[in-house]
Amino acid sequence: MRTFRAGLASQAGHDLTIEASRWSGDLTVSDDGQLADLDVRVDMGALIVRDGSGGLKPLTDRDKREIAVSARKVLAADRNPEARFAAARVGPAEPGNGMISGSFTLAGVTRPLQLRVSQTEPGKYRATTSVKQTDYGIKPYSGFLGALKVRDAVDVEIEIEIDLAAAAEAPS
Repeated sequence: MRTFRAGLASQAGHDLTIEASRWSGDLTVSDDGQLADLDVRVDMGALIVRDGSGGLKPLTDRDKREIAVSARKVLAADRNPEARFAAARVGPAEPGNGMISGSFTLAGVTRPLQLRVSQTEPGKYRATTSVKQTDYGIKPYSGFLGALKVRDAVDVEIEIEIDLAAAAEAPS
């Protein structure tokens, strides 16, 4: 995930790269080797700040840990420990790319979401989307009396390696 800073004091903050370190997924592949279904669950208590760009000073390891704790509070991870994406429709968007439409549940709120998928090399895929926090009842983080904020839209990028041919041959 990538968050971006906003507000009058935005130069003091950092644009962040946050990783979901614990997640699981179920993938169903049709007989012809095409993606048929996808169900992914993300442990919201396992968010790790990997990088921060911008800001007045570099992020320390302590800063990263404190930001991860704040992110879990903003996301109410204690009450809603899991985010979930359940595919409803998988289809091509254009040659070499696909679109997976489904429902995404975050902070106990479920809304439609589309993932744009591209194959980056054989067996490797990248899916991207953007999630507006306020659509899920989340008030984006703000500090310094609102002068430093996290932009409402969070970019999500997923990179995964899948051998669809082997998955299609696996017993059910």
